[in-house]
Order: sequence, then C-alpha cells, then structure tokens
Amino acid sequence: MAHSLDRRQFLARSAQGAGGLLLAQSALPNLWANEAKKELFHISCTEYSLHRMIAKGDLDNLDYAPFVKKEFGIDAVEYWNRPFMGKAEDKNYIADMRKRADDAGVRATCILVDGEGDLGHADEKQRIQAVENHKKWIVCAKQLGCYSIRVNARGKGTYEEQLAQAADGLHRLAEFGGSHEIAVIVENHGGLSSNGEWLAKVMTKVGLKNCGTLPDFGNFHEYDRYKGCEELMPFAKLVSAKSHDFDENGNETRTDYERMMKIVVDSGYRGDVGIEYEGGKLSEVEGVKATKKLLERVREKLLQA
Repeated sequence: MAHSLDRRQFLARSAQGAGGLLLAQSALPNLWANEAKKELFHISCTEYSLHRMIAKGDLDNLDYAPFVKKEFGIDAVEYWNRPFMGKAEDKNYIADMRKRADDAGVRATCILVDGEGDLGHADEKQRIQAVENHKKWIVCAKQLGCYSIRVNARGKGTYEEQLAQAADGLHRLAEFGGSHEIAVIVENHGGLSSNGEWLAKVMTKVGLKNCGTLPDFGNFHEYDRYKGCEELMPFAKLVSAKSHDFDENGNETRTDYERMMKIVVDSGYRGDVGIEYEGGKLSEVEGVKATKKLLERVREKLLQA
C-alpha cells in the first residue's frame, strides 16, 4: 500500500530534537508509525541496484517502481537521477513516473542526485551554481512524492576549508529544500565525506532541520564503517544497505549486517533502509533478493533480541 507524507508532520517532527540536537532521530519523517513499531525498519530499493539492466535497455526508468514491486515485493524506492537526467523539469514525464508508481502501490523516498556540480566547491561562484543545478531536483522530488534528495558534499582544500565550503553549499540548498518541504541528505560518498566525524561536523555546522545524512554501509573506504555509521546515524533520514557478495550462509562478505543494523536500530532510526546491490557474482535481480532476505533475517533477529 502506498503511503503519503503529511508535510506539516514532517516539519513538526523536524523541529523536535534530543538534547537540543536539531537533527536528532525525531527529525526523521515517520511515514509508517504503526508498521515501524512492528518491523523496526522498512526495506526499500535503490535504483542504482539495477543500473546495468537500465543501461542495457532491459528495464526502463518509467517501469522501475512497478518492477521493484512485482519482482521483489518491495513497496518503497529511491530513484537515481542518471536514468532521467534530462527529465527533471519535464512535468509530463515525472507525472507518468508518479502515476506508474502510485498504481503499483509504491512510495518514493528520495532521488539520488549526481552530476550537478560540487556543493562544497572551493570557488563560491561554482558552489552557488551547483546549488542552482540541484534545485530542479528538489522540485522534481516533491512532484514524485519523495521526502528527500541525496546529494554529495565534495570539494577541495584543507579539512576545515572543506567543512566550511560544504556547510555553506548545503545550507543554501537546504533553505530552498525547506521551502518545498524536502530534506537534503548527504551520503558518505568519497573524499572527506567518507569520514564520519567530518560529515557529522558538517551537519552540525549547517544546523538546519531538513539537512541530514544517508549513511552507506560500503562507502567509508579506509574509515571504520561501523564507527562512521554510528557517527552519522543521529542525522540520518535514510540508510543505504550496500551489498556486494554473499557467503554460503547468505551473509554479506564485507559488512556484518547484524552488527551494522543494530547500530542503525539502536540509534532510534525507524525509517527506510534502501537495498543497494553493487556485486558482480550474482545478477542484479538475484543480488537484490539476497540483500532483502538478509535484511529480513537480521530484522527478525533484532526484533527477538
């Protein structure tokens, strides 16, 4: 069943915070309060999981949401902007995306936005241009029924310079997002953004209720992924369950899912956990199924703990 977002409730929840923290877990839009109590988190699917199928023409972006519901039984999706890069302002195309998802009973959570410039660029003019480039995706996200867009916080300079630059770009974009009741969320996605401590400091510096994080299990690189996830969860409005390969017991070989999901749940998070399969041994369809099965098994174990 599709779920709708009460935007006033979103802003009201965003205004709450534990210990005065503006971006505490209470800021997370809770679209399924009764379900969350029963299942701890809701499983969604990220479009990048099927990017090879889309690139080959085996799956059209317009059919993505219905395909996810039919093939996996998943009723929430994250879109990726690349498959409809030139369509953000095409109202008819976006309306068609929305109708197909609604008809299939699929709810949209987020658009993952790439290729629109560096929000942490050292040059202020280019940073502002990147903000402008992202605005159309906020408008598009609202039309699709999403509650957020995912952005990157890349830049160059020293640790402190990049912190200030990223916070500036994100603040500008999140102010615009706020006027559309859309959250701007940052993924640990290379460079200093893969440093959990740094990205948490950026969030604190931005200080806006609708600016948060999207912790990705696999994008911390040399940084300890469990430490990084723990540092980013207080600001999380979406979580990316990255997967590559699985052992004979169905466990992901790079991330201890039980340990990671315990960090997610213990933080108080009760929102979407998006499957992002990037492996090569299984097909994309089988990889998503294996990740879903693992998340369901871990969720059941955590519920019984």
